[in-house]
Amino acid sequence: MDCSADSDNCSLYMQSGSYEFSNARAAMTSPLAKKLFCIDGVTAVFFGSDFVTVTKKDEYSWPLLKPDIFAAIMDHFSSGEPLFTDKEVLESSDTAIHEDDDEVVAMIKELLDTRIRPAVQEDGGDIVYRGFNPDTGTVTLKMMGACSGCPSSAVTLKSGIENMLMHYIPEVKQVVEALPDEGEEEAIKAFEQLEDKLGNGTNG
Repeated sequence: MDCSADSDNCSLYMQSGSYEFSNARAAMTSPLAKKLFCIDGVTAVFFGSDFVTVTKKDEYSWPLLKPDIFAAIMDHFSSGEPLFTDKEVLESSDTAIHEDDDEVVAMIKELLDTRIRPAVQEDGGDIVYRGFNPDTGTVTLKMMGACSGCPSSAVTLKSGIENMLMHYIPEVKQVVEALPDEGEEEAIKAFEQLEDKLGNGTNG
């Protein structure tokens, strides 16, 4: 377990796929993510290729949360439950090259998987391919896990990832970060409204 006192992210190594849960509603497709979101103070969960990143609220400390996080993960493995209950969710998180991908898209994905994603994953995050517009040369990516929402994520996209993709693939002219999906935005709003109601009820 790697938890820094000055960081709101905690990473643990495990054998898993790559997927991000930005709220408790999204975690309904994963028994492990659901367990982690039951821990007071947890705000996001991310499954990397060989690690899990948990993000907490600022006011909570890692010494307080670590025992519960560790217990939730151990309980999940001992239960024999799958990481995902919906196979389609796991498949949608895969950035593998498909037969209908053109040459440029295939090169982008290969470069992401072999050169870029391993470096990002070392910091407890990941990066997912979301699309390529051949007319504008724009590659759309999504930062996930510990890298999601970081002030340095935009810098990472521009100075590191964009430069590398443009160097190896002339067709690439720029890299932009994907906006939250419509479903993600609705889920976040609904969850925040529920939290407000629960908070008001507690205060009352």
